[in-house]
Amino acid sequence: MKIFINYDILYKVKSKIGEKFMFGYGIDKKTLYIVAGILVIISLFSYGTDGIIDLLLSVPAVLIAITVHEFGHAFAAYKLGDDTPVRQGRLSLNPFDHIDPLGIAMLLFAHIGWGKPVEVDPRNYNRTISVEKADAIVSFAGPFMNFITAIIFALIYCAIIKFANATFILTKVGSIVMTIIAYIITMNIGLGVFNLIPLPPLDGSKIFLPILPRNAKSWFIENERIFYIIFLFIWISGISGRMISPLISKMTSLILKLSMKIFGLG
Repeated sequence: MKIFINYDILYKVKSKIGEKFMFGYGIDKKTLYIVAGILVIISLFSYGTDGIIDLLLSVPAVLIAITVHEFGHAFAAYKLGDDTPVRQGRLSLNPFDHIDPLGIAMLLFAHIGWGKPVEVDPRNYNRTISVEKADAIVSFAGPFMNFITAIIFALIYCAIIKFANATFILTKVGSIVMTIIAYIITMNIGLGVFNLIPLPPLDGSKIFLPILPRNAKSWFIENERIFYIIFLFIWISGISGRMISPLISKMTSLILKLSMKIFGLG
């Protein structure tokens, strides 16, 4: 028996942070912002002077990570034939086109945040591949751009070690520069990995949808509300952070080791 997915309905009832969650429990944008605001306030109490300095140094990393992530979605959708991101000004590397103020605050304080979601219309995709696969490509483009950005800055980090004057690295300015670059690497890997978790509204839920068996795919879509609840639980409880932290550390270490080898540092 074939299972038909109504993508027009899926488009109208998009599952993404920043819009109303359509699963019948009234968890909308306002509720999400209240929960996020509470988490930010709680986090503030744990910051001392050194914590505030580190927080300020991580701001460029947050802006870059969110910008390239959302740009990746927009670029992929555009290449697949949907001009919606272009018309909405999202095919841009200007951070102000992509940031959500509370999402930025959450990423800074709670280490889990978001940008303004890129809106796409699957009905505009080229028909060379299925809408489902195109949607998966668009979803994967965000984390992919984060990983590419992490690699680029890892190379920059190692290039500075290789070619810069050692005295510069030990200066206050040099230390700040290296710290900011390190944050950019870690933040991009973290945002990329987090979004690969296969739960809505994260990108992973759409990336892995095409590989599910038909019956499982239908069941997943019909019971999406359950996975929203699971996501909120692991997000608020901090379980998601504990789950992905080891992977983030290993990926960061691997990328830096490879970059160091390229520059003959290891």
